[in-house]
Amino acid sequence: MPTPPTRPALRARWDARRAEVVAAAARVFAQRGYHATSIEDLIAATGLTRGGLYHYIDGKQELLIAVLDELIDPLLARCREIVAGPGTAEEHLRAVTRAWLAHVAAHRDHMVVFNQERRTLERDPAWAHIRAARRDFEALLGGILRRGIDEGAFAPADPQLALKALLGMGNHTAQWFAPDGRLDAEQIADGYCALLLDGIRARAR
Repeated sequence: MPTPPTRPALRARWDARRAEVVAAAARVFAQRGYHATSIEDLIAATGLTRGGLYHYIDGKQELLIAVLDELIDPLLARCREIVAGPGTAEEHLRAVTRAWLAHVAAHRDHMVVFNQERRTLERDPAWAHIRAARRDFEALLGGILRRGIDEGAFAPADPQLALKALLGMGNHTAQWFAPDGRLDAEQIADGYCALLLDGIRARAR
């Protein structure tokens, strides 16, 4: 990453403009695909000159890393705060899922890019820290499920399958979520928890 200014006021403006550049890159990557996006596409999307763009980033790969960092790092930090606080496993599951879906709703382009580039992420050593953060998030969810089993609140037939199902639902949400749709992010999160915890089988009245 280029060296940012050291003066606080200049650094604040630089950080804000770089965040705009990353958001624009996420939008273009989501629409065109990372590999099909050129530097000229990014120049057009940001409204910067080539030199202006490189004032904030070293290249397209750094932009992809920044997009994925913005998606994963704040979410992981927030969810760690939740599970470190008081609450039962079910309360933590609901709170984490709500935080997760709110983050997905606010970063739909970032999430689309993540899903598009997952195969690249699995192979390329450059994305080791992204893979580690994703594993940490999956482990956090898995820990909540295991704690619920230990507490006697959860009894999944296959805990690993339950975890995969929740991850699949959450990770796919960006593909169809609409801000003005029938359900908001919190309602979707609560619906996912209901599906996971209660299933869909009718119960005798």
